[in-house]
Amino acid sequence: MDFPPLDNSAAEPLYRQIYTRLRSAIAEGTLQPGDRIPAARALALELGLARGTVESAYSLLTAEGYVTARGQAGTVVTPALARHAPVSPTPRPATAHNNLGDAASSTLPFQMGIPALDAFPRKVWARLTARAARATRPADMIYPPWAGLPELRIAIAAYLQLSRGIDCTPSQVFITSGYRNSMELMTRALLRPGDGVWVEDPGYPPTSDLLREAGMQPVPVAVDGEGLMVSHGVATAPQARAAIVTPAHQSPLCVSLSLPRRLALLDWASQAGAWIVEDDYDGEYRYVSRPLPALQSLDRDGRVLYSGTFSKVLFPAIRLAYLVVPPAQVARFEHLSRTLALGGPTLMQSVVADFINEGHFARHIQRMRRLYAERRRFAADGLTAALGQHMSVEPQPGGMHLVLRMKGHDGDRRDRALAARMGDHGMAALALSERGVLPQIPSALLLAFTNIDTEARARELGQRILNIMA
Repeated sequence: MDFPPLDNSAAEPLYRQIYTRLRSAIAEGTLQPGDRIPAARALALELGLARGTVESAYSLLTAEGYVTARGQAGTVVTPALARHAPVSPTPRPATAHNNLGDAASSTLPFQMGIPALDAFPRKVWARLTARAARATRPADMIYPPWAGLPELRIAIAAYLQLSRGIDCTPSQVFITSGYRNSMELMTRALLRPGDGVWVEDPGYPPTSDLLREAGMQPVPVAVDGEGLMVSHGVATAPQARAAIVTPAHQSPLCVSLSLPRRLALLDWASQAGAWIVEDDYDGEYRYVSRPLPALQSLDRDGRVLYSGTFSKVLFPAIRLAYLVVPPAQVARFEHLSRTLALGGPTLMQSVVADFINEGHFARHIQRMRRLYAERRRFAADGLTAALGQHMSVEPQPGGMHLVLRMKGHDGDRRDRALAARMGDHGMAALALSERGVLPQIPSALLLAFTNIDTEARARELGQRILNIMA
């Protein structure tokens, strides 16, 4: 076989690189059971390495049963592997453009839900992480506190009071390992199977999926330029037990819930004895004025639960989120937290607490707000220059993505088909029509701008979109 070149600058040792390449070749069928692999001396000579480096890789492969030494006949792929050959998997279509939660080994242009990782203060984060690791005591190595590390709950409560106008105590803050876990905690604590729950339409599809899995009935409620149409929800399902909304920047349209709608929603919840979950996934990023106060800050009847996450403001791999519950519900959520234990590792919680308490978090948000305002302008101007005859960029007050509406006869094009073609050409996109179930949702593309660093780059990508539209 032709041996792929090794990377001398990689952190992975050379013997591990050899091991990985040979193991992959066996798993993919490039090397078949019984095939002979190069002699260690010959491969070392070919790669310019010490023979011991290659022999270390071969020893590991032998120990794991991938290869077998046959003396003078050389080393071969273990013949017995033929009995355990995996069934060829069904090829999976490219899905980076279909689901906000899809994993990816690298960031694609316009990929939703990914912050500007190139601007994250990694050196500060590494220093705080190393310090927390060095300070680890035996007491820190047992199971994490069931509702979250006290230092982090205190830090979040203080931050929310200053930045989002939320008056809460640390005991109301419950740490989870992500939005999905926050939703699980909420549904188990407050809802019952069969309950109706308002969801925005168009909206964030995983919310409806999570509700169905929990036995609830998601009720789509229309969204317009002022956000959730409360009157539509009241007319459709007045007895619903909850509403899940994104008031700061509606997902995916990025509009803000107007004050009259906020008051109407709170009034409905109070009269119906219903709950409101405020999903504030990126409320810090508003570019036309200061961030809006949270809906929860207007709640006088204890009906709003505030859901926040560090995935958008720090990085997704952190897997930390939080839920702020009304004071009267703290005991119920404490009981469930002991059972579910949804929080993340203690070390990560400790690092985030230090990141907030030492001022790095606030400075990072301020830098990102300026950076995103610039990148938003780059993306809007570059895409308009390339696609202005076919699409229009809707100016929105905040958020981390753009909405590109299709003009004229291009509006008849299926946004799903175009998003799929973009995925085939190495670009991520979401189709607005996939975000809802109600009729008359127009064709549009949802494109994140957080990792578009120049207008020229946006124009180049816009031209690529134009080429595949032809």
